[in-house]
Amino acid sequence: MKQREKIVPLAEGQVLEVGCGAGTNFRYYDASKVEHLYALEPSEAMVKKARREAGALGIGNHIEFLQAGAEAIPLEDDSIDTVVITFVLCTIPDWEASLREVRRVLKPDGKILFSEHGLAPDEGVAKWQRRVEPVWKPLGGGCHLTRDTEAMFASAGFRLDGTETMYLPSTPRIAGYVSWGAAVPV
Repeated sequence: MKQREKIVPLAEGQVLEVGCGAGTNFRYYDASKVEHLYALEPSEAMVKKARREAGALGIGNHIEFLQAGAEAIPLEDDSIDTVVITFVLCTIPDWEASLREVRRVLKPDGKILFSEHGLAPDEGVAKWQRRVEPVWKPLGGGCHLTRDTEAMFASAGFRLDGTETMYLPSTPRIAGYVSWGAAVPV
């Protein structure tokens, strides 16, 4: 996705990627700006895939994999400069606890770089998102179509900074409303 290409290269310093999955974002990090990359992922199978991807890219020795959920991040307080979150918040069961943990490990002058799909601003689309979500969640790995990204960050003590939004052109509108940009602690 083009949103990944826009935000991931902006990561710098000590970086935590929440929900690295199979390592899709690894190719977009700028090695000259990233001092250390922690790749957080609860699924053992996904960590194995991510390790293979990192090896194929020749960066396996530069990533520290943390097999854990975002609700309990095994890092010190105020230790991370940049947190990268791409298309993950929709599936995290306890997003409030996860964003509290992100806030805990993020330095006071740190930032979150994110790209997420969520609740559409158009009431007609949002209405369909609410109708479809009960069926969508079990089929989509727990994905919630109706999470409001901006409201989630605000309730966790972040403000959005330089955010863009759009409907992805080749995705059904019920799943295609995307926002990306940065969130900083208030």
